Amino acid sequence: MAVSGAAMNLTRAAHVGISVADLDVSVAFYRALTGREPVVAGETMHSDPFGRSQGLPTAKLRYATINLDNGLGIDLIEFQEPRGERTGGMANRPGSMHLCFRVDDFDAVYQRMKEAGYGFLGDDYTFVAGEVTPDAALGTRVAYFNDPDGTNLEIIQPRGGFAG
Repeated sequence: MAVSGAAMNLTRAAHVGISVADLDVSVAFYRALTGREPVVAGETMHSDPFGRSQGLPTAKLRYATINLDNGLGIDLIEFQEPRGERTGGMANRPGSMHLCFRVDDFDAVYQRMKEAGYGFLGDDYTFVAGEVTPDAALGTRVAYFNDPDGTNLEIIQPRGGFAG
């Protein structure tokens, strides 16, 4: 299939869909993380054509959506039929991805997650000279963690060129 050089106006993401094992557990986690209530929670859907559009024989599911300020929605989807298995996606495995949340107060979000009983994969990290390029990234702070189903997540408080 040939791809033309014409711009396709693909300029922003609408939502990210995350398959979860237990919708209620995941809503609690993302509520603690974002401080937001879902705009829809516990809605249901059952459709063979929708399932087939995703390469499945059917799709019976429950879902919730939490919206962020930039218009990005986080769709949490509990497939009840057919049920899936955890991917166990480690950050270094091809096909793995992570969702990064930009924060204004890193310490407040980091502490809120710890107080809610959610752990991080390691210590938080600040980009320093000699370990990262470009120098515009220096001072950017990150921490990585997983949601209850193992989805890779990150919080970032960007500095320098990363803040733009």
